[in-house]
Amino acid sequence: MLKREGFSSRLGFLLISAGCAIGLGNVWRFPYIVGKYGGAAFVLVYLLFLVILGLPVMVMEFAVGRASQRSIAKSFQVLEPKGSKWHIYSWFGIAGNYLLMMFYTTVAGWLLLYCVKMLRGDFVGLDAAGVGEQFGALMGRPWLMAAYMAVVVVIGMLVCSRGLQNGVEKVNKVMMLCLLFVMVVLVLRSVTLPGAGAGLEFYLKPNFHSLVYDAQGKMILGETVYAAMGQAFFTLSLGIGALAIFGSYIGKEHGLTGEAIRVSLLDTFVAFMAGLIIFPACFAFGVTPDQGPSLIFVTLPNVFNAMPGGGRLWGFLFFVFMAFAALSTVIAVFENILSFAIDKWGWSRKKAAAVNLAAILVLSMPCVLGLNLWAGVQPLGPGSSIMDLEDFLISDNLLPLGSLIYLLFCVSHRGWGWDSFCREANTGSGAAFPAWARGYVTWVLPLIVLFIFIAGYWNKFGAMLFG
Repeated sequence: MLKREGFSSRLGFLLISAGCAIGLGNVWRFPYIVGKYGGAAFVLVYLLFLVILGLPVMVMEFAVGRASQRSIAKSFQVLEPKGSKWHIYSWFGIAGNYLLMMFYTTVAGWLLLYCVKMLRGDFVGLDAAGVGEQFGALMGRPWLMAAYMAVVVVIGMLVCSRGLQNGVEKVNKVMMLCLLFVMVVLVLRSVTLPGAGAGLEFYLKPNFHSLVYDAQGKMILGETVYAAMGQAFFTLSLGIGALAIFGSYIGKEHGLTGEAIRVSLLDTFVAFMAGLIIFPACFAFGVTPDQGPSLIFVTLPNVFNAMPGGGRLWGFLFFVFMAFAALSTVIAVFENILSFAIDKWGWSRKKAAAVNLAAILVLSMPCVLGLNLWAGVQPLGPGSSIMDLEDFLISDNLLPLGSLIYLLFCVSHRGWGWDSFCREANTGSGAAFPAWARGYVTWVLPLIVLFIFIAGYWNKFGAMLFG
């Protein structure tokens, strides 16, 4: 058997792990919910849940990967007690990676296209309605979307085909460092705009009243807690082995708790800095920040359009920043997909890349067509699309249930077990996973994850079922 490739540096591991976690949710959801639920007061609640919810599961994913030295294809199989069936989950985990890429590649393609649009000046002279129409027109051009989606897939597979160190690590390291640099430049521009102070106050000033009550005085503390809990959980892409694969590539020099803390802090830093770009800029030009695709593809292009002196340049840099964030996730998940085929069937990296290039191009088409030619397919009710179904299957099902599998595998004597997990997690220098947390991660944390799973279904179907 060939010796397993590893990262050339600790920095490479941290940046690619963070690159997997850093994605579109950091930009089009985090700033919005921070502003909605009390600014800096909400950030404190979010950080609490990041520590007590996200971090333990991340450490467990890293530990399973490092101890097994395998991807999700065989990690459970290597570590599970003889005769047990934990390895069955590997098929669901890899399905989650494919599902994520089936719509994420399309959105990443939009970002690349908007880089081009900003550079060409396509939005110059357009009013707010005209900018919105540009995005609407894109939704009606399936082959243009397919072309840019294909560019994303080809870039991702080409990088992964070059190997871990020469491809994935090297390219992600450059992209993440560029992302951080561009982000800092954008923050400096945004906070120095005339009128930016109001946005900074809205975003950063702790508002404990908004944490508990909405504008009408209705108590929303439960809604706030769920929002913080959900963001802390979903932002790290836990439960589908997308982080475990990078655990399998690192050595034993450092304990995994400290590594998970660093990755989480980097992810949070990017999300927080995104708010420092968005809120000052939106408030400076009297625009209400939205969430979701409309923020990125309608609201912010209008903001850049209104910027005097170099709005096109700043808009271009913003979409470069976004494209790097999306591509880093794509490359990280592609690496997990390729490693699955390599570990499971002994394929060469080149063969795995070629087969999956074709597979993901085909699998991504329903998302593209679901926004136009197949718009009549509304699987989750009126107004929904195939993309919504794919997002629901991964976000509301495989991420929470997969995280529960990792949790139970690491704490149960019928799985890998607590002692084995702690031994692996605490190998190396740095912070140790606390022994006193055993009761919490065994009994309390699984219930929290189950709550997130049930609440996701309630939010999606509760009103439909109960009016």
